[in-house]
Amino acid sequence: MAWAAAVTPATPRPAGAADSTRSGAVLARLQLLVTRKLDGLLQGDYAGLLPGPGSEAGESREYRPGDDVRRMDWPVTARTTMPHVRRTVADRELETWLAVDLSASLDFGTGRWLKRDVVVAAATAVTHLTVRGGNRVGAVVGSGGVEAPPARRWRPQPPPVGPGQLVRLPARSGRREAQGLLRAIAETPPRPGRSDLGALVDMLNRPPRRRGVAVVISDFLAPPRQWARPLRKLRVRHDLLAIEVVDPRELELPDVGVLPVVDPETGELHEVQTADPALRHRYAAAAAAQRAEIAAALRAAGAAHLRLRTDRDWLLDMVRFVAAQRHARTRGTTR
Repeated sequence: MAWAAAVTPATPRPAGAADSTRSGAVLARLQLLVTRKLDGLLQGDYAGLLPGPGSEAGESREYRPGDDVRRMDWPVTARTTMPHVRRTVADRELETWLAVDLSASLDFGTGRWLKRDVVVAAATAVTHLTVRGGNRVGAVVGSGGVEAPPARRWRPQPPPVGPGQLVRLPARSGRREAQGLLRAIAETPPRPGRSDLGALVDMLNRPPRRRGVAVVISDFLAPPRQWARPLRKLRVRHDLLAIEVVDPRELELPDVGVLPVVDPETGELHEVQTADPALRHRYAAAAAAQRAEIAAALRAAGAAHLRLRTDRDWLLDMVRFVAAQRHARTRGTTR
């Protein structure tokens, strides 16, 4: 199904100074959109993730010799007739890490945007939502880099798989540093070949970091066996959000006659007769099964799952998701 991500060639991109200027303008426009739509949905106090000295009230427990008597919880003590102390939650800055997949399959789109543009937009929104209050944001970026074999027609060949180009951008606080991080992501050049999504996610596990938020942004077209285990390891220590970017042509084929398709990651070329209704039905069924497998793997990893499409308003979908997540937390549930 991965070869379906190349029904049409990707839009050529300018290089050099022109590309940097375009990236800066796009990021400025994205920041304005995010500020108008998302600002305030996730703002406010958040509790730390570990107990410790602080001002945020936590749970109560029975008094033990040596506990600070200034932490006595008198209402609970009166109700239970047993001395209790109130635990507090440490006030800690939040650290957010992004794993951004920019493989060649992301340089494709038949909707309003390229999948790559939606990835950059999602990274911008997440960064804006988490960078305030001294919070730190870092990223690991993966692109292709494994040379693809020459294109062949009608001959299946194993795709080149490897770590590709993996870059770590250190976590820093401040809006200026966040803008620099987003600019580095937006200006990452596309490379042929297929990168290892599992290796990209595993970069967030090494070295071990204190608990925080981890966000993985990808189309997840790599086999789940490659990235499911690193995601489960990541979820042990961090709140995990998986943002899946999808193009409509990856879900169904249009009836346009003979359609040449090429996988940008492997160079494999096919000609597909889309006028055949049976073929279109099999394609849609296989695509639905693939997406269901991806959703099941993300659910098993304990990740919150957000799907963004290139033919829809990604910002509206993100607003709805953020509002639903916040509503679920205020009701005392995690998902």
